[in-house]
Amino acid sequence: MVNLNVNIGNIALKNPVLTASGTFGYGEEFSDFIDLNKLGGFIVKGTTLNHREGNPYPRMVETPSGMLNAVGLQNKGVDYFIDQIYPRIKDIDSQIIVNVSGASIDDYVAVCEKLAPLDNINAIEVNISCPNVKQGGMAFGTTTEGAAQVTKAVRKAYPKTLIVKLSPNVTSIADIAKAVETEGADSVSLINTLLGMAIDIERQRPYLSTITGGLSGAAVRPIAVRMVWQVAKAVNIPVIGLGGIMNGRDAIEFMLAGASAIQVGTANFIDPTVTLKIIDFMNEYCDRHNIKDINEIIGQI
Repeated sequence: MVNLNVNIGNIALKNPVLTASGTFGYGEEFSDFIDLNKLGGFIVKGTTLNHREGNPYPRMVETPSGMLNAVGLQNKGVDYFIDQIYPRIKDIDSQIIVNVSGASIDDYVAVCEKLAPLDNINAIEVNISCPNVKQGGMAFGTTTEGAAQVTKAVRKAYPKTLIVKLSPNVTSIADIAKAVETEGADSVSLINTLLGMAIDIERQRPYLSTITGGLSGAAVRPIAVRMVWQVAKAVNIPVIGLGGIMNGRDAIEFMLAGASAIQVGTANFIDPTVTLKIIDFMNEYCDRHNIKDINEIIGQI
């Protein structure tokens, strides 16, 4: 049997396969398709201090080998999550990670303070990189100073494992990764979506109500692999890789580039069982290459 256990900060994952925030709801939505207990973990949809309606429709459009979204962090707020969602998912035998976003540093801190006491949530993913909200989010993630400020404030407020999700819409993602590591991040996840745009030429207007949105799916994978490789060489904390992972081969590619774990996003919309297929492929790949522990392949290119 292959050992698929990996560690991210102070949390142990039974395997490296996580689901990406915004593509997996609160986990419950996929329980009819897969056994959630078999996942390394799942990251619930972006959670903010207050209720958010998100952006007006239309806010999703398919693109060649990918999709654009401008959902805009629609959610009912952290108190709703704690009162209504957490009691229903807290006993799932998988690491539950909450993705946190805010329009200000005070917002981030307030959400983290509310989440910290939850016994069965041992990590958060701080989103400083969402490209489809008009304030906060990506504004913090595009400079080393902004990223460092949010991370420093959250680190003081949150004692458990802190993952910071990085934006690819920057000049040097490695510099931003180093900045958040310096301020106490236990891990970084990358990449969030790339800023993109699509135009309906017959109606002569953008497809999305927000004009631009976040590009995800297979089209972004080569960029994501490159950035994971660069960041993994620059920091001493675990890197979680995501961006266009559609199957097991893609997942192994990210791990060879330096990712300790991976997140599956857009592929969940195409095949809701894809995560379990990726876990099976990891076992088969390691057997085929006579690898006893999947940690052996991390960063091996």
